[in-house]
Amino acid sequence: MEARLSPARQLLLLGGGHAHVQVLAHMARTPWAGAQVTLIAPYDRQMYSGMLPGFVAGHYTLEDCVIPLEPLVRRSGIRWLQRSVRGLDALAQTVTLDDGSTLPYDWLSINTGPVQDRAQVEAAMPGAREHALFLRPIEGFGVLWPQVLALGKERALRIAVIGAGAAGVEMAMAMRHSLPNAALTLLCGDAPPGTGYPPAVQARLKAALLQRRITLIQDTATGIRAGEVVLSRGATLACDVPVLATGAQAPAWLQDSGLTLDARGFVSVDSCQRSVSHAQVFAAGDVSTRSDRTLERSGVYAVRAGPALVANLSAALTSQPLQMHQPPAQTLNLISCGNTYAIASWGRYSAQGRWVWWLKNWIDRRFIRRFREETP
Repeated sequence: MEARLSPARQLLLLGGGHAHVQVLAHMARTPWAGAQVTLIAPYDRQMYSGMLPGFVAGHYTLEDCVIPLEPLVRRSGIRWLQRSVRGLDALAQTVTLDDGSTLPYDWLSINTGPVQDRAQVEAAMPGAREHALFLRPIEGFGVLWPQVLALGKERALRIAVIGAGAAGVEMAMAMRHSLPNAALTLLCGDAPPGTGYPPAVQARLKAALLQRRITLIQDTATGIRAGEVVLSRGATLACDVPVLATGAQAPAWLQDSGLTLDARGFVSVDSCQRSVSHAQVFAAGDVSTRSDRTLERSGVYAVRAGPALVANLSAALTSQPLQMHQPPAQTLNLISCGNTYAIASWGRYSAQGRWVWWLKNWIDRRFIRRFREETP
């Protein structure tokens, strides 16, 4: 017997992240009849973060790394507002956009992706807003990087990558491949490169960085001035291009939303990707944290969360039981090393070589091709 739609049919999709791209692809194939769906996303394409280092290294063009949203939106038949979110009132069930307009919702799904909050970063690192190149939003970085590359072809640049997580490590090695004459430094803070990975992977990453003539400094940036980075121990580092690859922050508009958030301001969700405080709200990917376990906020989780989000949004709209989303205990992580070489990590096992890069390239290109083939 076919399920009937519940009276609550206004669904807002905040953001065009990897999970929501999969929602759009599903609706392009199988529209949710009777559901009034609106996508709110400021960009007309979604750049796949997993391919950003390859773009910086010169292996991909910018177009190789993006999923066009407009064809998916058109085929799915939903409404698209090319706007950013300014506010959310979970009690009133309304979203306020950057033009001041307000939209009501019956169901809400948040997949806005990671952000680097300029105000927070500036407070911790004065001068960052004026002098640093932010990695997020990656759409903006993708536009600015060719300018840095052109400048680096004219003269040898002094580049400091601030942040030694996977993003910072990959970015430093990608920049070395595209700018072989640059003086490259990775500011690691108090932790080794690749924090969060097993010691064997950290050792592989450190060796790869040193092999590529990337200087590692165990110190933290406390300020940025024209031509230099101020370090916590009082020294300064000469720098033409400071690149901020630090951890992501939660969107500022979540603070006054009324949703239950974790200590860092991300949406706390249950095993069904639903807000623990407001049953009408779902969240997936970097903007959310599971209340029953700690997950790394990474694009890989948004990709894997997509099918479960599709199933649960469909169930919510038709008043059906929700499905638990159980992320795998171990995931395959592939870290590119600038050239056609990469490091693989699976639990406590690791490997490296050109074959790892070819595997990563095949997976990434297949992911992009899958959603492009969903379009007419």
